[in-house]
Amino acid sequence: MCGVVGIAGKSPVNQMLFDALTMLQHRGQDAAGIVTCHQGRLFLRKDNGMVRDVFHTRHMRALLGNYGIGHVRYPTAGSSSSAEAQPFYVNSPYGITLAHNGNLTNAAEIHDDLFKTDLRHMNTDSDSEVLLNVFAHELQKLRTLNPTPDDIFHTVSRVHERCKGAYGVVAMITGHGLVGFRDPNGIRPLVYGSRETEQGTEYIIASESVAITALGFKVERDIAPGEAIFIDENGQLFSKQCAANPEYRPCIFEYVYFARPDATIDGISVYKARLKMGEKLAYKILKEWGEQHDIDVVIPIPDTSRTSALELANILGVKFREGFMKNRYIGRTFIMPGQQQRKKSVRQKLNPVELEFKDKNVLLVDDSIVRGTTCNEIIQMARDSGAKKVFFASAAPMVKYPNVYGIDMPAKAELIASGRTVEEIRENIGADRLVFQDLEDLKNAVRTSKVPDLTEFDCSVFDGIYVAGGIDKAYLDNLEQKRSDSAKNKLDSYIDVNIDAASVDLTGIKEM
Repeated sequence: MCGVVGIAGKSPVNQMLFDALTMLQHRGQDAAGIVTCHQGRLFLRKDNGMVRDVFHTRHMRALLGNYGIGHVRYPTAGSSSSAEAQPFYVNSPYGITLAHNGNLTNAAEIHDDLFKTDLRHMNTDSDSEVLLNVFAHELQKLRTLNPTPDDIFHTVSRVHERCKGAYGVVAMITGHGLVGFRDPNGIRPLVYGSRETEQGTEYIIASESVAITALGFKVERDIAPGEAIFIDENGQLFSKQCAANPEYRPCIFEYVYFARPDATIDGISVYKARLKMGEKLAYKILKEWGEQHDIDVVIPIPDTSRTSALELANILGVKFREGFMKNRYIGRTFIMPGQQQRKKSVRQKLNPVELEFKDKNVLLVDDSIVRGTTCNEIIQMARDSGAKKVFFASAAPMVKYPNVYGIDMPAKAELIASGRTVEEIRENIGADRLVFQDLEDLKNAVRTSKVPDLTEFDCSVFDGIYVAGGIDKAYLDNLEQKRSDSAKNKLDSYIDVNIDAASVDLTGIKEM
């Protein structure tokens, strides 16, 4: 999962891009990058680290221009090396930079085609670089010095034909404009906004609405599945549906975990969806555990589950308390690479308020249970703080299947719910009771009458149905070998040792 932003402004956009990436930091804490364009020249800064650590004053001053794109990364495909920080760049045609959120499921196949047939070279294993080269190759085939909006839309339609999987993309074509497009299922979010200035209208494209409103832009709408928008160098906006058979199938895990609660994705308030998740879960507890549920207090696992836990406590009629204080300087453990790093960071990130646990039956509420690392540690912390009994509730269903669309759930063996019953999971994490949300209840929590066309979602981590197709056991087995924690550690070690030997073509671009 990553965060992307693109701005077509009437004044320098470097500070706006920085601020937008800060608002999207929750979507990726591994690397950050910004590229801007000024008088036909590109200025790039990217590196591993948080936004605040990658961009210093000297970098910001050097990012010149009124057009630019930015990216925050959390690695799934490829490695976590700084060589794969985005945006990526190709110099032909025109000079194109691109930032991508999602994952291509046929990247290996396309990579071979690009090399053998299209005669394009790539420097990394990143599927984002694959996507960039597909876009660049299809645009170059048109052989035009001045691409029209129709040329751009034709190019995006060819990307849809060749690329399978999930992608929310912003790209900048040097001297011509800014492009944003979304996969035909709308798995990954993308929204755009505008604001009026004395010089004219400025536009912004971003992964979440919070990056738009925080900068003083007005949210116009979500980019539809398969749709592309193009803002030319004169600031004119064009849009077109570029997919043959688009369908609305956004990733439901965006609402469960990834998106900020104050975001609106595809017209649905993440905050309201999480309230309803807590409501549905409360009624399930009453049904299965009865009115005499023996719960003294409901405590959320900060931060994502707080909204659901509050509504759950209200319906159960028990106290809601903050029992864990969060260290704001530790990143989101779910998106940290490596099991040992995640496990260590749990106790560094959360510290219990003992008086809220001592001699009480506590219901801990989390947004989901993936590997079981976090909840196992937290349950033990609750017991160490004097809790009599520790119950656990997940606002999401059992995560049984790997994700192939950009979430770090690639290895089925790493999922605690894979091949286990609820009782076996309960024993594994050390809880006295355990309850999961039902999938239909989760869908109903997210659905809204305000968006009647959005009735289904990508729920592949829960039901194993991959909406973009093309996924079989052989694919998943191969993916597990490449993207398990152990495989990532080996790849990162190799990259760190050999990165100096890599030849990276940055012709025509200034990197800082």
